[in-house]
Amino acid sequence: MAKSSKSIAVRQKGNKLKYGKWGLIFILPFFIAYAVFQFYPLIMTFYKSMFKEFTHPVTLQHVVEFKGFGNYVSLFTEGSFLKYFGNTMILWLLGFIPQILVSLLFASWFTDIRLKLKGTGAMKVILYLPNMLMASSIAVLFSKLFALDGPINQMFGSQIFFLNNEWGIRLIVAGINFLMWTGNTTILLMAGIMGIDPALYEAAAIDGASARQQFFKITMPMLKPIMLYVLVTSMIGGLQMFDIPNLIVKDGGTQQVAYTVIMDVSKGITGGGNIGLAGAESVILFVIAAIIGGIMFKSMESDEDKEKRKNRKRQKMEAKVARGV
Repeated sequence: MAKSSKSIAVRQKGNKLKYGKWGLIFILPFFIAYAVFQFYPLIMTFYKSMFKEFTHPVTLQHVVEFKGFGNYVSLFTEGSFLKYFGNTMILWLLGFIPQILVSLLFASWFTDIRLKLKGTGAMKVILYLPNMLMASSIAVLFSKLFALDGPINQMFGSQIFFLNNEWGIRLIVAGINFLMWTGNTTILLMAGIMGIDPALYEAAAIDGASARQQFFKITMPMLKPIMLYVLVTSMIGGLQMFDIPNLIVKDGGTQQVAYTVIMDVSKGITGGGNIGLAGAESVILFVIAAIIGGIMFKSMESDEDKEKRKNRKRQKMEAKVARGV
């Protein structure tokens, strides 16, 4: 009997090992793809940023010179990195702030049973439809619509240089980003709201809480995980903005107000510029994204996570006191 029990235990242990092995095999393709297409390019970008690498305009020879952190210093002292980064942030915020506000409004409307709205299905499709189109096609469409001889000026009988105006360019780019991503953000926020326990709203209504109080005291705190995801992904997409401003105004327009960091990186790589400088810009953008993401994670931390962190700190302090440290 004891021998039989021992054999069963060994067999169970063997199955666990076997299942673990197959689990590792199934997730291995992801780590291989990540290492080849994400991690290795990241390391090589940092390595390339240490060199001044360009094609000589006269001899057309490929020149490589070791610069160390000289490229990083040049970006802040000789280049226009801060200006391009400011352009990128302005274009992102102009599109994202109205996007998140409108998405919250639509998400709360579509998920509120008490309103009994009709045609919400069709409205959701209309909101999400621009997200299905290529950004390049929408950018070309808007560049034609707002051209000097375009339909907008012809409709109103005006001669407004939308694409030669500083804020005209910015608002057009921001408007395209708003149009493209509002539907996607609305769907995400709707999923978050629908995941909130309805009993919380029922209890709040019984206690006399108004719809506004329920939104700010229940919906918004419970939406923090989804809001964090939306903020981080939108921030990363905003910092990588390239195709829309590049297609509307090739060189950033008037005073390069729509010239983004990634447009400058692309010019450095494909335009015969300093590849090392472009690599340094990419590394700095990566660090900035990590810092902003960390701030967002910290600011959107839930009350439960804050309490857990405080408890861990208190336990560590108690353990140190117990050890007499």
